[in-house]
Amino acid sequence: MSRRARTYRDFTGTGRWKSFAVKVETTDLYIRASSHLCAPALDSVRRIRECLWRHIEDHPEFLTSLTPLPEPEGAPAAASMMYGAASIAGVGPMAAVAGAIAQLVGLELAAHSGEIIVENGGDIWMRLTGPAEVTLFAGEFRFPGGIRILVRPEDTPCGICTSSARIGSSISFGKADAATVLAPDAALADALATECCNRVKWEEDIEPALDYAMDRGAHGVIVVYRDLMGIRGSIELTG
Repeated sequence: MSRRARTYRDFTGTGRWKSFAVKVETTDLYIRASSHLCAPALDSVRRIRECLWRHIEDHPEFLTSLTPLPEPEGAPAAASMMYGAASIAGVGPMAAVAGAIAQLVGLELAAHSGEIIVENGGDIWMRLTGPAEVTLFAGEFRFPGGIRILVRPEDTPCGICTSSARIGSSISFGKADAATVLAPDAALADALATECCNRVKWEEDIEPALDYAMDRGAHGVIVVYRDLMGIRGSIELTG
């Protein structure tokens, strides 16, 4: 499994967005907003991470479980999102961590900016007032230039999250080059992408994996396996 350098991040300012990064230990966010919101974003990430680590200290199984866990009373917001998403998708809570952090940071920053895009290790939460493109990188086998997805403002706020058996450092029990899920909740999109990828070991698994994600709350799903691509739901390709 390889880790892709984050050359896809564009920090060029535009009339629409300012782009900046916020990094706290293993959390590395790329954010687009109407202004540079580094200070509130950094504060948000630190608070979310601190709450999660305190929860893990009290519930160490939260960090290691590969299956859903019952949510204990008093779980912090990020952990609660992760428990819920894991239960729906059938995975461990940590499968939803990147999406949960992206969404919670985005929701806090949304008070300062009409449009917000928060990318966390390839997992995205966004709120838009105009259309935007998201590019899915699915390896070099068949789609070397990436797969471009149009996201319309009426589809947001939403999460767009990807799991891959070939790119990145996440644990995967499948063989899909990429499984991307669009859902109203980024933690759910993250967890469903993980399980969708887990389920694809051969080409005949693509259709059942797409159905699995759609049946559990996804609004759209893409699965790439070698030179094959399957699509369900509200996915609009631009190229």
